Amino acid sequence: MGKIENKCVETVRFLSAEGVQAAKSGHPGMAMGMAALGVKLWTEHMNHSPQNPQWPNRDRFILSAGHGSMLLYSLLHLTGYDLPLEDLKRFRQLGSLTPGHPEYGKTAGVEATTGPLGQGLSNGVGMAIAQKYLASRYNKEGFNLFDYNIYVVSGDGCMQEGISSEACSLAGHLGLDNLVLIYDDNSITIDGDTGLSFTEDVAERFRAYGWDVQEVTGDGGDLDKISQALENAKKCKGKPSMIKLQTKIGFGAPTLEGTSKSHGAPLGDDEITQMKSNHGWDPDKHFHVPEEVKEYMHGCIEKGEKLEKNWNELFRSYKEKYPELAEEYEQAMKGNLPVNIDDVLPEFEAGEALASRKASGKAIAGFMPKMPLVLGGSADLTPSNNTDFPDMVSFQKDAPNGRYIRYGVREHAMGAILNGISLTKPLRCYGGTFLVFSDYMRGSLRVAAISGYPSIYVFTHDSIGVGEDGPTHQPVEQLSALRAMPGLTCIRPADANETAMAWKYALTHNDGPVAMFLTRQKLTTLDRIKYAPAQGAMKGAYTLNCPENPKAIIFASGSEVEKALDAADKLAEESIEVRVVSMPSWEIFEQQDEEYKRSVLSPEIKVRIAMEAGVEMGWRKYIGEDGIFIGMKGFGTSAPCNQCFEHFGITSQAAVEAVKSNL
Repeated sequence: MGKIENKCVETVRFLSAEGVQAAKSGHPGMAMGMAALGVKLWTEHMNHSPQNPQWPNRDRFILSAGHGSMLLYSLLHLTGYDLPLEDLKRFRQLGSLTPGHPEYGKTAGVEATTGPLGQGLSNGVGMAIAQKYLASRYNKEGFNLFDYNIYVVSGDGCMQEGISSEACSLAGHLGLDNLVLIYDDNSITIDGDTGLSFTEDVAERFRAYGWDVQEVTGDGGDLDKISQALENAKKCKGKPSMIKLQTKIGFGAPTLEGTSKSHGAPLGDDEITQMKSNHGWDPDKHFHVPEEVKEYMHGCIEKGEKLEKNWNELFRSYKEKYPELAEEYEQAMKGNLPVNIDDVLPEFEAGEALASRKASGKAIAGFMPKMPLVLGGSADLTPSNNTDFPDMVSFQKDAPNGRYIRYGVREHAMGAILNGISLTKPLRCYGGTFLVFSDYMRGSLRVAAISGYPSIYVFTHDSIGVGEDGPTHQPVEQLSALRAMPGLTCIRPADANETAMAWKYALTHNDGPVAMFLTRQKLTTLDRIKYAPAQGAMKGAYTLNCPENPKAIIFASGSEVEKALDAADKLAEESIEVRVVSMPSWEIFEQQDEEYKRSVLSPEIKVRIAMEAGVEMGWRKYIGEDGIFIGMKGFGTSAPCNQCFEHFGITSQAAVEAVKSNL
């Protein structure tokens, strides 16, 4: 066994080195140093089904150190996933299945988009939470439908990024014993030896988090030591596990082994030739996979098919004994909601003064008791975000059936953890914090947008309406900055009923992340007899009033819609008719057909105003160069809400004057 395993390890190393060399860019060193771990984990310890990468009870493997992607691609190819050798030869090339860093949805077997260090590790924490919840809901005596583990490979970079500290601290608190972290301890980063900047005792740090820690010394090539450590980790109960695996970056490279030069650049043809010769391989055979290696590694196919067959038989028996739960799970896996969403969302009476964060809380209270596969949470701002719900149980070590996650003051980690939960079909997840702290979550938001994760972000305290907390807590540029992110749907509702529509959109939208922006201050619920129905928000923008001969149009979102309508009423008293458009979501609006967009934008109306308590960026597309923007030109100030709006001139009177001056 040892001889063929060593041959497999060498194959992974050589494929990794040659892939990077062919691309003339990449990171060969990590993949070479972790090849032995990869082979042992994938062939002996990890339950997976190469012919069906979406088998529900598969173990998850996340390469958080995503720069070492050739390790993952080599293992996927060798174990029988749908990743042809030709794509390894085309590493990092246009249209190949082997991009520079792993991308979710692009390559069979890739569980998460990784590359920004710490993201994958934090996703793994979310996946571990998700598995615990699925097991608590569906597993019954004799029916362990969900007992899979999450394996994460991280390097020194992940250990240094702050997001990892946050996520691993929470994982320790929650006792996620289904999470196994393999720390590639090779003591090298791009700058050189980690001793230049990183000398802490990582093992003791993780023990302090509440993790079980094993330290495997050597060069990372001892298959027996690796196997024993993995076995110990799988048996560990009550704690997440870390295997601190000492390795040599660029293992086997004659002159570059153990150096930073093997981290982020091709080894060179001569180095690879010499390396192959040193191990008795023909240096003229490129991307060579020996038949005995292929046969051994392809054993994962038969093993996976057997595991999947046994699971399918178990599920068939489960359906007979627990038909309602089985039906719930199957329908959810098809993307079907367990209820008609309109039946569980509240309707709000006209004239009611209610902050949109409060309206959101009422919406959550309506749907969460009826939608058991949605998890929620907040970064220690539950009373402010209004993200809890009746009879809520917090997810804890001794309460894996809890659906509310107490992230603590960990916005960085929350963004990536809820992404990991959202990656676990059929679960959905939302998390709340103040909009200004979306800056802390931006890396996670961006990965979700790139990858199409169906995560839901609840951002409250969405403007200078925060008031007395002052400019550090008053978001000004965040809304425009998040709108600038491709793939992220932003929704800023104008009143309580638009807020309910925002939730309807988020819960029925499975193709990407949704961010909603909610007020701290009260908003008047619009009279939907006088104005257009709130369902118009589902189109991103809609005309609220219908004057016969409008001379101007005012676009607004969120709390400024009420001010725009007030301005229209004042102007009507002077016989100046103005159309008002509520524009909660630019992204949804841009998806509408041209006829509808033209009917809302009304290009024939030349006097155009936009009102929003944020910066102007992006509004010119709708109001034109001659339009007037009423909003923020700098940061906020510490003062009561109404005084802030008066001070910065974001008022209905400002809109009145803007219209009249342009007419």
